[in-house]
Amino acid sequence: MVTLSKGEIRKILTEIDGWEICENRPAIKRYLKFSDFNEAFSFMSAIALKAERMDHHPEWRNIYDKLDIILTTYEEGGVTAMDINLARFINKTYNGRNLS
Repeated sequence: MVTLSKGEIRKILTEIDGWEICENRPAIKRYLKFSDFNEAFSFMSAIALKAERMDHHPEWRNIYDKLDIILTTYEEGGVTAMDINLARFINKTYNGRNLS
């Protein structure tokens, strides 16, 4: 798998809302806000199922209705297409969630 350069990552992230390059490591990150803990946890469960199928797991931290996500491909030492694909899935799931 090929590690993407910072320039390649910057260009791709112009098409993926909310994601940015981590300043202190070769990774991308996103902060998400939910209505409550149940919505955040349900979202995390949906992402966990996809991540398991991909065998590519996010690094994340949840505090009540907030979720910080970091994506990197540890085996490659940086951001790869797997991270970009998971970021796109995360955005699609976040944008399509039911808030009722």
